[in-house]
Amino acid sequence: MSAERDIERDEASSRVAAWIADYAPKRDAPDELLDRDGRPRAHWRQFLESLAALGDAGLEQRFAAAGRRIDDMGISYRVHGETKERSWPLGRLPLLIPEFEWRDIAAGVAQRAELLDRVLHDIYGDARLVAEDALPAAAVAGSQDFIRPMCGVAPPGGRWLRFYAADLGRGPDGNWRVLGDRAQAPSGAGYALENRLVLSHALPSLYRDLNVERLAPFFREFRASMSRAAERVDPRICLLTPGAWSETYSEQVHLARYLGFTLVEGEDLVASDGKLHVRTIAGLKRADAIWRRVDADWCDPLEQNASSRLGVAGMFEAIRRGAVVVANMPGAGVIESRALMSFMPELSKRVLGESLKLSNVTSWWCGREGERRQVINALGEFAISGAFTERLPGFGERREALGHALTSEERMRVIDAINQRGVDYVAQEPINLSTTPAWTDDRLAPRPFVLRVFAAATADGWTVMPGGFCRISHRLDARAVSMDEGAQSSDVWVLTSRPIEWSTLLPSDEDPPIVRTLGNLPSRAADNLFWMGRYLERAEATLRIVRSLRARLGEPQHIDLQGRQSIERLARLLIAWGAAPEDIADMNPTQIAWAAAAGADNYGSALSVVRNAKRAASIVRERLSHDAWQLIGRIETRLMRADARAITEPEALEIVERSLHTLAALSGLIDENFNRVAGWSFIDLGRRIERAIGTCRFARQLASDEATVETLDALLDLLDSQITYRSRYIAGAALAPVLDMAMLDPFNPRSVAFQAMRIDEHLAALPVLRNDGVMESPRRLSVRLRAELESADARHLDAAIILAFEQRLMTLADQIAERYFTHGADGAANYQPSRIA
Repeated sequence: MSAERDIERDEASSRVAAWIADYAPKRDAPDELLDRDGRPRAHWRQFLESLAALGDAGLEQRFAAAGRRIDDMGISYRVHGETKERSWPLGRLPLLIPEFEWRDIAAGVAQRAELLDRVLHDIYGDARLVAEDALPAAAVAGSQDFIRPMCGVAPPGGRWLRFYAADLGRGPDGNWRVLGDRAQAPSGAGYALENRLVLSHALPSLYRDLNVERLAPFFREFRASMSRAAERVDPRICLLTPGAWSETYSEQVHLARYLGFTLVEGEDLVASDGKLHVRTIAGLKRADAIWRRVDADWCDPLEQNASSRLGVAGMFEAIRRGAVVVANMPGAGVIESRALMSFMPELSKRVLGESLKLSNVTSWWCGREGERRQVINALGEFAISGAFTERLPGFGERREALGHALTSEERMRVIDAINQRGVDYVAQEPINLSTTPAWTDDRLAPRPFVLRVFAAATADGWTVMPGGFCRISHRLDARAVSMDEGAQSSDVWVLTSRPIEWSTLLPSDEDPPIVRTLGNLPSRAADNLFWMGRYLERAEATLRIVRSLRARLGEPQHIDLQGRQSIERLARLLIAWGAAPEDIADMNPTQIAWAAAAGADNYGSALSVVRNAKRAASIVRERLSHDAWQLIGRIETRLMRADARAITEPEALEIVERSLHTLAALSGLIDENFNRVAGWSFIDLGRRIERAIGTCRFARQLASDEATVETLDALLDLLDSQITYRSRYIAGAALAPVLDMAMLDPFNPRSVAFQAMRIDEHLAALPVLRNDGVMESPRRLSVRLRAELESADARHLDAAIILAFEQRLMTLADQIAERYFTHGADGAANYQPSRIA
């Protein structure tokens, strides 16, 4: 046994030696793995030896597990301008930072956060720094993120800055430098958390043995700080998102779920009586604190961008009145401008009485004559960037101009631009980013990176996340790293020598009140859960028709009159639903069936409907389990393969069957695991209404007065009721018994009467706007519909009566939407301050 271990150890050492021998970092920039003498640093050697001990097969297995974990968790991002989400590009190796080095980084970031918070207090308060020329007015007012309506406003909770991020890179001397400040709506903290969940799961022994600092305490302190800053003891904290089309929506969903914040969009909020409220199914509920991921200019269309649909009119007034805590305050983004970076060293001495612990990248703002002349005279030594914008003003999409790389013509253009409007330009020392090992083509390769470190305000000052959001470029000459340009992300492991304590976000030293109320579900979330349920039910119904149609095409009797009649009626159902194209002259029934299952161009096809369900689910992703989200994605992926031109009919039929099985699994998962509060009620309401409407349509098409045994049998097949019918009736399918089972049988979970009973039960349990004992309109209609179905006689049902039931169901769906999904003037009028939750 000892000999085997020695062999394994020798093999691991050889593998590490080969990795390092093949590793060639840049000569003009520091490297994380190798020191100046080309020797591996101690913490990296320990990591690589443990990694190599896994063996080639073990490495492949672990890295594959990380990829599957990303897909299972639904981690994604969207490049600006694209509609399709991309899978999260997580590198397989972490960035390692030793304890002694992290102490300096954390101290420097905390100091900078405090400095910037005080600068913001001055900019929007007394403005002494501007008055005393420590901060030029043009360097402040020139930023589009300077929000004038916030001048003179005292921030609720006492902080302008509550969540801060600094982008760091190593300078040529090996010291960390601040490349940029992030205060508008810093992104990346959620991705850092997701990176940690993935990589610690893929490399658990390495994560444990290296004694990596945990992230949970940071998030716990941030949440506690937001809670303490609010007026009420048990505040409602919301995360304001731009919506599902945001590039970082996946991250926002994960953060809201992890922290227990209510994820809201601008349309979920309304300002009333100087306060912000969330539109919920029980009316308006007070929003005490907002963590905004919407840029300030879009937060309040009443006082800023009038075209914005991302914010809420009246937010700024609520802030002025101290009625809502906002992280970060609108206007905090002014400190992101490069123009201010040149003043930070002196501002630190003036405001804090101490030098910066983390230096800036050296900067010169060209808005002053002396600096402007200095930059022009030595242009070849600088990188020229926009003072207030990501792009270089006057140079299209270009982000910067490297002085030494400019042509004579470009040099003159840059000099003319600086002379004409120097306030818009900043010169900075060129920084060659340091490199860190990345796993590329089964080997280690040096890649430039930028580290984003996060800090959160607390009662005692600032807490810094022991980790961060690392972006790694695929280009060795990169000077900046953007996910839009195909960069990778990496987990950040801060190593420590102290024992790691188990940590959770659940409260430990408090006795929180027990809450079982239903009324905190935002109306938008209820709307999307309702439609998710409807779409999933419609997808199942469509696939059932496809399966039934295909089964009849494979039977000999389809050539007789009755067989052809059932096939034609099933095909007409698909056409009526938009699942198949109306022009089917050149299509046989088999083509119609596959078009209905997987025709991306047919708005009612199973594939299109599942995509609609996924779209609705994406908006309420924070309320769905990973399993539920994964199953919806699996159905979509499976149906995308059901192309009759690429696969055989048996394969396509198997895809339909498997999709139905997955839908059944999803239905069971929702029924058994979804908490029985309002969210589940609206999913089930959507399913029940859609199932009832679908059954009415099936009955009208297949159980008319001219119905045959074949068409009635097809109806029983669609309702999955053949076994029940045959156990009750010895004779074959007959019109009245089949209609009774489809429409009126309260014990058949597929009947319209059963759906009406469940719908009425859900509506009876939902909260009301007024406690006056009077039924609201949806409940009145559901009670009437249930009674009519209970008293109906199947022998007297005809197409007109069934159509009337169908129309009542559609009216009921509209009334549910009007009552629960929109709260306009009526919702505000019914809002009672004494009932604020």
